Amino acid sequence: MKKVVKYPTETAREYALRAITENIVSLDLAPGTAISENEIGGFLGVSRTPVRESIQELHKAAIIEIYPQKGSFVSLINSRYVEEAVFLRRVLDVAVIEEACDMATEEDIKQIEENVALQEFYLQNSAPDKLMNLDDEFHKMIYTAAKKDTIYNMSKIMMIHFDRVRALAVQTVKDTKIIKDHRMMIDAIKAKDKETAKQLVIKHLDRYRVDQEELMKVHPEYYDTKVKSLTP
Repeated sequence: MKKVVKYPTETAREYALRAITENIVSLDLAPGTAISENEIGGFLGVSRTPVRESIQELHKAAIIEIYPQKGSFVSLINSRYVEEAVFLRRVLDVAVIEEACDMATEEDIKQIEENVALQEFYLQNSAPDKLMNLDDEFHKMIYTAAKKDTIYNMSKIMMIHFDRVRALAVQTVKDTKIIKDHRMMIDAIKAKDKETAKQLVIKHLDRYRVDQEELMKVHPEYYDTKVKSLTP
């Protein structure tokens, strides 16, 4: 588990939830890993209570499994939950990028372009953690440009199912297509071309299916093989 810096304004519970979530998404707490309230609390410097509450919240979202008499474990990657998360993301992202085409300012676009330039740098320099963070920031910036920050934040827990696949892909597959997609999305927003922007979002999110097939071969131990995909 990697150390996560506590923000000055965070409560112990908010910090514990964010730290555990970030470690699950980054796969530092890999699928199937046992979760110890005492160990995590000691590592983060908080009591067991905020850790327990965070585990319960992640359990409700099927990110952590709790087994009586056995303990708590990071859930294996469930293909159906991933597909549902992608479905939600597609619905939201398509609507949001349309809004961004109308509302993005020159400053918004400048910041997004700077983000993509950094993505290109870290892709070439093999820094998957930084690349994943920049990818998250890229999409959040589009929500911010569309004045939809709250929606982005509210969807984060459900997105963990998809984010783990994204993180695994970044660590396993060096794919320049993702950054090319981002460049084309910026161009569509600048041109206020809503239809092209929508199609780019759909194409971008559909790439996960190809990645996931490859990832299941490389890391079969991370996947719940009892669950079948809903897509052909």
